[in-house]
Amino acid sequence: MNTQHQTFEDIKQINENGQEFWSARALAKVLDYAEYRNFLPVIEKAKIACDRSNQSINDHFVEMHEMIELGKGGLRSFPSFALSRYACYLIVQNGDPSKPVIANGQTYFAIQARRQELADDVTFKSLREDEKRLLLRNELKEHNKQLVDAAYDAGVITNLDFAIFQNHGYKGLYGGLDAKAIHGKKGLKKSQKILDHMGSTELAANLFRATQTEEKLKRDGVSNKREANQTHYEVGHKVRQTIADLGGTMPEELPTPEKSILILEKEQKKFLDKNKDNQ
Repeated sequence: MNTQHQTFEDIKQINENGQEFWSARALAKVLDYAEYRNFLPVIEKAKIACDRSNQSINDHFVEMHEMIELGKGGLRSFPSFALSRYACYLIVQNGDPSKPVIANGQTYFAIQARRQELADDVTFKSLREDEKRLLLRNELKEHNKQLVDAAYDAGVITNLDFAIFQNHGYKGLYGGLDAKAIHGKKGLKKSQKILDHMGSTELAANLFRATQTEEKLKRDGVSNKREANQTHYEVGHKVRQTIADLGGTMPEELPTPEKSILILEKEQKKFLDKNKDNQ
């Protein structure tokens, strides 16, 4: 289990309305800021990012006071913030990238923010499993195009380079399994695409892997394929660690749906064509 991810969950609090929040002072310690005053500029940067994302700062950064134990056992009230999960995500995105815990936090809160986004999306929740699969698969197609571009800029040039790059991501997420091994585990033919034979949960995990790798390649200015491969593996591994921390099922253990995405797309087209003819 990833102890840093577990710590992020450990310091989570629940208010009287049943809503989760993080104490800014507690988060500062976990993110390895020795002095809270050195953490305040990071919070301010995160607020600016929040505002630029057209989100209400007051909804995600709530001013509060908390009691801090002093050296001789006394207590004193100090200013702080009650932070939403999204606020934590913005904070780690604007934190000191040289701190390993910041890198872990970026992956953790990005995944958690996306998970919460999907959980809160009324439309997404109302979809049937097959509809969720189609939506996530299409989203993954678009992000894979962006990942290809980011990888190319990082030195992953040829088709062979990219195949090796993709395998590093799979190995990180699937506990050492590469594309060939995943094919075998799912009982797929060589011509069948792995992503077309995943349920919505597995597709979401791979979507996290793709989006976070793309962002990290750009953020870290990766400029050679060896570092790009390592980055893809590390992000895949961190996604896997987060799944473990939350008590989820490892992607290689998730069931393979009976129908492929290709079959679902054909059925959807047939249904739409039929409705169109009846109008």
